[in-house]
Amino acid sequence: MTAILHWFRRDLRLYDNTALAAAARESGGEVIPVFVLDDTLLHANGRFTGAARVRFLLQSLAYLAEVLQARGSALVVRCGDPRHELPQLVRATGARAVFWNRDYSPYARRRDKAVAEALAAINVPVQQFKDAVIWDLDEIVTKAGTPYTVYTPYSRQWFHRTETEGVHCADVPQFNLPASVLPTSEPLPTLEELGLQTDQDVLPGGEHHAQALLQQFIDLRHTHNITHYGSQRDILALPATSRMSAHLRLGTISPRACVRAAQDAEATRRNSAQPDDRDQKNGVRAWIGELAWRDFYAQILAHFPHVLRGAFKQQYDALAWDNNDQLFAAWKAGQTGYPIVDAAMRQLQREAWMHNRARMIVASFLTKDLLIDWRRGERHFMQLLVDGDPASNNGGWQWVAGTGTDAQPYFRIFNPVSQGKQYDAAGAYVRTYVPELQNVPDAYIHEPWTMPAPLQEEIGVRIGKDYPAPIVTHAEQRQRALDMYGAVAGKQ
Repeated sequence: MTAILHWFRRDLRLYDNTALAAAARESGGEVIPVFVLDDTLLHANGRFTGAARVRFLLQSLAYLAEVLQARGSALVVRCGDPRHELPQLVRATGARAVFWNRDYSPYARRRDKAVAEALAAINVPVQQFKDAVIWDLDEIVTKAGTPYTVYTPYSRQWFHRTETEGVHCADVPQFNLPASVLPTSEPLPTLEELGLQTDQDVLPGGEHHAQALLQQFIDLRHTHNITHYGSQRDILALPATSRMSAHLRLGTISPRACVRAAQDAEATRRNSAQPDDRDQKNGVRAWIGELAWRDFYAQILAHFPHVLRGAFKQQYDALAWDNNDQLFAAWKAGQTGYPIVDAAMRQLQREAWMHNRARMIVASFLTKDLLIDWRRGERHFMQLLVDGDPASNNGGWQWVAGTGTDAQPYFRIFNPVSQGKQYDAAGAYVRTYVPELQNVPDAYIHEPWTMPAPLQEEIGVRIGKDYPAPIVTHAEQRQRALDMYGAVAGKQ
């Protein structure tokens, strides 16, 4: 048999799927599409499992199954351990090889090695492909051949190669192996059947939704399109980001397709009536830069897997965190008394997503105002975020906490009041997610505890009763954080 089995993982799409395209090319379209619901990932002791993400996964798989069926093929679903399920499928189908796209987390790399060994034991070759990133682990390195641990020089080489070599997208392949000869698929389970549930209002999964979101973002007729990203992306109340992160996380769209679309938008802008608008040009570059950050953190995790358990700068593992459980609970519930923090945490609860500027604000507040270990925040995010990605989530938390690679200095501590005033000046974001503050005047929206008592009574927002008083005093906690970090900074 000439068929090749393609193992779908974080590449739930047909367009620009590197391994899938290669399998179709080498087999003359005789592809066996397979997805294995890996119980280890679905129930990872609560650390990396998120019900919102699983729901997004199931929706994306359902759509993938539909489009494969429309092309005369089928998605073969199995539940269990890939080390056992894939060899069994190979024996049942007589497939001559198994193709898949690389993943970079420590678990994924261990799993893939074990699967490759299991297949080698029955004389079935494996081919792995670059797909989830623009540039692979060994493609952007220092002159000494070592991985970059500072983003700026990494990004210079990343942009140079991306702009000079370009990115290329593979077409949707032909499927010449009819569904009638493929193994019978197990039905896709429901979220409840997997023992998970969520009330979060999660954006829908599927390749078609990813493509629609991207097209909307690059449409220059749209008020908050990609060319305004540089100037608008930090304004919390504006829909000025692409919301592509969950789709990139599970591969319902490829990073190459995103780069190509952004480059096309820039070309359209250049050919428009105002080709010299530097801010708009920088907007496109800033958005593409988020894909560079994504690659950077992927290679950091692959080369330095200890970051999933502790600080990249290991001296910071000695930080004497307070880890007050009551303060942690208030932070999770959006009841800290700091409106910008509470709005962000409630957005996470409601939407399984949070604006990136807000992620930085709440992470700084947890680690440097509440003095709680960044790993507790990292895990909470992974449990609730639809776009929760081990590499990017870990990198972002360690950046804010000052413990990671190329992190902000530990003494840079966000003031939640001034951050609110800067990035939500009129309080629109706060009022959206903290409705009890709806009638608070703009002058007090980010520090409502300063409202005179008569005004609190008049508008029905009594601090300490209708909305909590601040659970800590920022100035006091800032000094405690500086002392805590200073005690271990510089120690090796």
